Amino acid sequence: MTEELKELGEHIAASIDADIRGFEVVHGELTVEARADRITQVLTFLRDDPLAKFLVLIDLTAVDYPGRSKRFDIVYHLLSMHNNTRIRVKAELGEEETIPTATGVYPCADWFEREAFDMYGVVFAGHPDLRRILTDYGFEGFPLRKDFPLTGNVEVRYDDEQKRVVYEPVKLVQEYRSFDYLSPWEGAKYVLPGDEKVEAGE
Repeated sequence: MTEELKELGEHIAASIDADIRGFEVVHGELTVEARADRITQVLTFLRDDPLAKFLVLIDLTAVDYPGRSKRFDIVYHLLSMHNNTRIRVKAELGEEETIPTATGVYPCADWFEREAFDMYGVVFAGHPDLRRILTDYGFEGFPLRKDFPLTGNVEVRYDDEQKRVVYEPVKLVQEYRSFDYLSPWEGAKYVLPGDEKVEAGE
């Protein structure tokens, strides 16, 4: 199977060499690195080429690498039922850059791209309806970016007096705890919370 994937990778590289940066086969999976500005051409070739026939877009997502100049990897997973083969297509993208939409090649990319926009802030140029799909109206930030605060920016609750949902700054009900990782069964060197009541009763 690995040899077949290598042959397919070589065929793709020979056919659209100007549109990709390279390919590799690792752990029995073929990954093609495409240029972000040529992603539509790469996906169209993979769909229409008789040796590829990747007619199904299984998934589309992003990966955040905040330390890189090209912060995001946009990742497409394709399936060829004709050849019983999968392929991964990756394209590097800067934080302020856009990538062409894949909805013209795979119509099912519509909601996948909306999710990537909602979670990572990736803009897909030419998308017919690019708006948030999972978070609420007026949500601030992009939750799956590595620099998004763990507590979020606001918390939501239903106010019974106002009879509506209200947004408030996050209030932590307890301080962050400092764990010493000592097992209470092996005997901690301090009085465990609650044990002082037993001693007082005796």
